[in-house]
Amino acid sequence: MSERERFSVIEAASARKRSIDERLKDLPEVRARFERMLEVIENAAGDIEKAAEAERRVIEELRQMGNEVLHSWANRQQQKKEKEFDNKTGVNRKEKKTSTGIPDSAKSE
Repeated sequence: MSERERFSVIEAASARKRSIDERLKDLPEVRARFERMLEVIENAAGDIEKAAEAERRVIEELRQMGNEVLHSWANRQQQKKEKEFDNKTGVNRKEKKTSTGIPDSAKSE
């Protein structure tokens, strides 16, 4: 495959994907974290004078973003699994158990 053909394949695949802006609309917590990181990069507050401080803030934002992303991912996975089980026949997750078990018989001596 020539480089031009390969580029066309990549370009076609990219056209099918949603833009990053569209994707971030579905992930407001990630969007907010990226915006805070951009503020650090742009030194929006004007309070970063040393590279070490900028590095510390970026690392903290990345750490928190990673934590939020993993929580979000876990919630989505749980919802997906719940939906799969809800759609299965013979599976009823919402029914409350009413039996308290078999009562003890008289104590043996």
